[in-house]
Amino acid sequence: MPIPTCYMCDKPATSREHVPPQCIFPELKDVGADYRRNLLTVPSCDEHNSGKAADDEFLMVSLAGIIGNNSIGYLHKFSKVNRAIYRSSFSLLNQTLKNQKWDVIEFGPNKFIDVVWGTPDYDRLLRCFDRITRGIHMAHFGQKFSGQSKIILGYIPSESPNPAEFQRFIRDKVALELAGKPRLGSNREVFNFQFTEPDQLGLFLLHLQFYGGLDVYVSLIPQGCQKPSNLAMLFIEGGIETTFTLGEKEYRFNVDNSSTTANRDAPRAE
Repeated sequence: MPIPTCYMCDKPATSREHVPPQCIFPELKDVGADYRRNLLTVPSCDEHNSGKAADDEFLMVSLAGIIGNNSIGYLHKFSKVNRAIYRSSFSLLNQTLKNQKWDVIEFGPNKFIDVVWGTPDYDRLLRCFDRITRGIHMAHFGQKFSGQSKIILGYIPSESPNPAEFQRFIRDKVALELAGKPRLGSNREVFNFQFTEPDQLGLFLLHLQFYGGLDVYVSLIPQGCQKPSNLAMLFIEGGIETTFTLGEKEYRFNVDNSSTTANRDAPRAE
């Protein structure tokens, strides 16, 4: 039999890699339940398994403890994740968040919690989620994905109007396309995923969810697939006021709140 190749490259596989990384799944001793049962694995070379251990820890610290997580995410943060942060003398936290600001929040009588705010390392997060995307594709479909992935971090709010509105549009579009489809994964409270059906051009979407509330949306563009030109996106990129519609909902871009009549004549994408 031919030797399988790595899920990320063409090198011979030397081991199996967990997707997502095993470290994001809490251990029994920390949360009182076993969330490391039946984890997905794919063939991997050394570079894309043990060689990315630092990225795996970075991702774990980036995801656990974020506001919006379920209780499992918080328990993971205050056990394994905190141990990793203290062991690194806070260098892990410094890698995860730039421009940090610390605050104290009272959540009950004489009960306080430290909260840290900061700017995530977007580029590193995108690399981590690209690897997870390709690993999930390999585990689910039994073949490597060759092509581009376009990733939207739905759990990180944007302060800019256009990106924030696009996040809302993608969230609602994916929810509509995946309505009624099961969430996949053996430990769905920690991680689950869903694929949409390919469209007429072969494009499809992957929805990743961590700790019950952190959503990542991935557009998969297979190699050789002709990405369609989108007039509405050209309008948005050109700064022209544009409205998308999805069912009864509207999504408005490049809105000038001082305009009146012009708003009614903005290009619309159905």
